[in-house]
Amino acid sequence: MLAKFEHMKKYFGATKAVDDISIQIEEGEIRAIVGENGSGKSTLLSMIAGILKPDEGHMEVEGKNYHPHSQSDANRLGVSMIVQEINTLPGLTVAENIFLGRESEYSKGFFRDLKKLNQLAKDKLETAGLHSINPADDVTRYSLEQRKMIELVRAADIAPKILMVDETTTALSQTGRDELYKLMKATKNRGNSVLFISHDLKEVLQISDTITVMRDGKYIDTVKSNEMTEDSLKRLMVGRELSGHYYREDYDTKISDEVVLEVKDLNCPSHFKNVNFQLHRGEILGFGGLSEAGMHEVARALYGTEYDVTGQILVNGKAVHTIKDRLDEKLGYISKNRDMESLFNQASIRDNICITCMEKLAPRFLVTKGKMTQFSERQADILHVKMEDVNQLVGALSGGNKQKVALSKWLACDTKIFVMDSPTRGIDVGVKAVIYNLMEELKKQGKSMIIVSEELLELIGMADRILIFKDGEISGEIYRSPDLSEEQLVQEMI
Repeated sequence: MLAKFEHMKKYFGATKAVDDISIQIEEGEIRAIVGENGSGKSTLLSMIAGILKPDEGHMEVEGKNYHPHSQSDANRLGVSMIVQEINTLPGLTVAENIFLGRESEYSKGFFRDLKKLNQLAKDKLETAGLHSINPADDVTRYSLEQRKMIELVRAADIAPKILMVDETTTALSQTGRDELYKLMKATKNRGNSVLFISHDLKEVLQISDTITVMRDGKYIDTVKSNEMTEDSLKRLMVGRELSGHYYREDYDTKISDEVVLEVKDLNCPSHFKNVNFQLHRGEILGFGGLSEAGMHEVARALYGTEYDVTGQILVNGKAVHTIKDRLDEKLGYISKNRDMESLFNQASIRDNICITCMEKLAPRFLVTKGKMTQFSERQADILHVKMEDVNQLVGALSGGNKQKVALSKWLACDTKIFVMDSPTRGIDVGVKAVIYNLMEELKKQGKSMIIVSEELLELIGMADRILIFKDGEISGEIYRSPDLSEEQLVQEMI
């Protein structure tokens, strides 16, 4: 046995995030931790990683008491965690982020040997195939995926006894996922162990040796991966059979001729070029492609947050130039990077939901806290946000409930056009079904959606039409069909 974590408990107010959980980890084991959003998975791993302090519980690693005071302390004790959202520090270089907490190893007295630090970082980045990343650059110059890859390099350099991975694959392209799998297998082959959280049940079954299931903060069971199927795992996770359909079942719905969004000759250096398309009323338009194909940057440009963009964007026939122009035309954007771009993590659920609706709430420039509370409670209830109350900080919610809040703030202000970048990233099957049902309802109401996704089944199951991006350009257009397969989309993408 490599480690044991006994009677672990963590409370947030009246919420029992982790409620008396005990698990043991064997040497050379890859253990998946699964459960619905809000089941306590990330909280458990965060306690082991030194990010959160347990309210109760005992931890041992290699037979020794283990109670880290911080994440850096956990790293020194041989436990490393790659979290779901960005965990690199802005204002520091790539090299400084890779060797964070271990600067003394590369210092002479009070002075750091920057030349040595940068060269070591360069070697490690190139070993991981990251030749385009300059170790001397501020880390904020790089994309979400590149910054996650920098975290992988940091974790590999620590060579931990226990490597923990929290829903990281959703932020990575296939190349990035392969690097992560390589790191996980290398950790296992050294006789060390991996704990990882994923909502991709196919991935869970392929990569793990064993699976621990959690539900509502409690331990449910630990099973062998080779004895499970996706359906049996889902039953353990939710405690029941998932009933009803998952994706859309219609294939003959006529799309309106009314154009609500038109893009003409959109260009952005190094990201995309010559992008032209129309979005119709009541249409779900999918963007598909490899991670670096330019589709995520086009989504940002539609909302006005991408730089150096030329061309024309027309919303309801009007040219839009600023974010306010888009808001006036009822266009909303949900970012792939929800913690940094979709939500204010240090603000309450109430404030996050109400931020887009101040004119609606205060037509005469006066809004009361009570009015905001009542309004946000009604909105949060629509998507069944699991929370203490609307005064709770958004940053304390699970990934799936954060996404519900991100959606709620746009639903609250009667958004007509939704640009959703990776809308189900890091979300369990139950919450995915809620979001897909919401998309269908919005479509029936005549609302229009653009969904950007690297999940091919999501595009096939939800979109009326799919635009394929390749090397920054639209290379193909595919219409909804019951015969459409993942292989056809892949062929268009490569």
